[in-house]
Amino acid sequence: MSFRRRGFTLVELLVVIAIIGVLVGLLLPAVQAAREAARRMSCSNNFKQIGLAIHNYHSAYNQLPTHGTGTPNVGGTPDANNAGEVPRSNNRVELSFLVGILPFVEQQGLWEQIANPLQDPITGAIFPAMGPSPRRWIGAQAVARYEPWATEIASFRCPSDPGVGLPAAARGNYVACVGDSVFAPTGGVGDNGVASSSAAVIEAQASNRGVFRPRTVTKFRDILDGLSNSIACGEVKSDLGDNDVTTRAAKANGVNPGFAGGRQACDSYVDPERPQFWLPGATFSDHAGGGTEAEQRRGYKWFMMRTLWGHLYTIDAPNSPLCMNNNNFNTGNVGASSRHQGGCHVLMADGAVKFVTDSIDTGNTESAQVGTVGGTLPPGSESPFGVWGALGTRSSKETNATLE
Repeated sequence: MSFRRRGFTLVELLVVIAIIGVLVGLLLPAVQAAREAARRMSCSNNFKQIGLAIHNYHSAYNQLPTHGTGTPNVGGTPDANNAGEVPRSNNRVELSFLVGILPFVEQQGLWEQIANPLQDPITGAIFPAMGPSPRRWIGAQAVARYEPWATEIASFRCPSDPGVGLPAAARGNYVACVGDSVFAPTGGVGDNGVASSSAAVIEAQASNRGVFRPRTVTKFRDILDGLSNSIACGEVKSDLGDNDVTTRAAKANGVNPGFAGGRQACDSYVDPERPQFWLPGATFSDHAGGGTEAEQRRGYKWFMMRTLWGHLYTIDAPNSPLCMNNNNFNTGNVGASSRHQGGCHVLMADGAVKFVTDSIDTGNTESAQVGTVGGTLPPGSESPFGVWGALGTRSSKETNATLE
């Protein structure tokens, strides 16, 4: 009798390995897509929690949380910005609306730290109620640390955003929509909490067309276009230190971003071969106010209301370049962005979360914006920036301002 040993031939083994490799190659993208879908859903849920918090805040205080609140700079004694200085008396009314909703997103403990005097356990420095200036830089924090301005909140982070750590103070991915005009970014109110001038107030009334009006009280009754037709907040990326056009702001080349053609004032700095990034020789916005330019990037301070950190304008489509007129605190065109494929989330004033694609209608992006000086559109004008611009205004009577 003879026996034959059975087994795989080399060819059969190679075929099996090849099939397994193909299956793994097909499976991995599907797994990655499933993970991103889960992260995107979690991001949307975080935004819904912010929407609920805004509505609960309005129920409690009969107004929206103020975007640009806190203690005024009276007598010229703002908080220290530089290393070696000690905290003083105020925060320049620069706190974002997210600070006000902390008790409504299960952050009562952090809110109580902010709302009351807080002592640095290492140096013994006592910070005033409502904290020091949100401008506070790394150098100043190294001397006397104010813990709330170094605390990240999971509800304010999108899981799809991979940014972590320094030089950011405390990252966040959700900012206030302030309309479709870059003029009057502080609502005509100075750091001392007082109107800068009658002309500044008039300009702010004309230009601050969003659900949130900087340093000004807004209520649901002011949203005449309807809560479901008006964007309250938008999603933004946090900077990764990679020269991304959506997280690092360039300085406008000769034209204020609010005038005709101003939206294109930074386009010459975009790398034509890699349009997601700035050219190495690009000119970047001045870092007025202290600190370093590396600390002044999108998504670095959830508690800061100033333009680069806290504003969203519905002028350019999502994931468009950031362009400042001069410095990162004042006039500039800063839009929505995200790490999701093809668009970003927005929070409507009624609490609904929508996904807006990069291809949304933006009308005439070369148009001037609404203002009170020569070369701007007159107050009350219909938004020139299509559906996207119309969604960013609260009471401009556009009839096409809807998202499916």
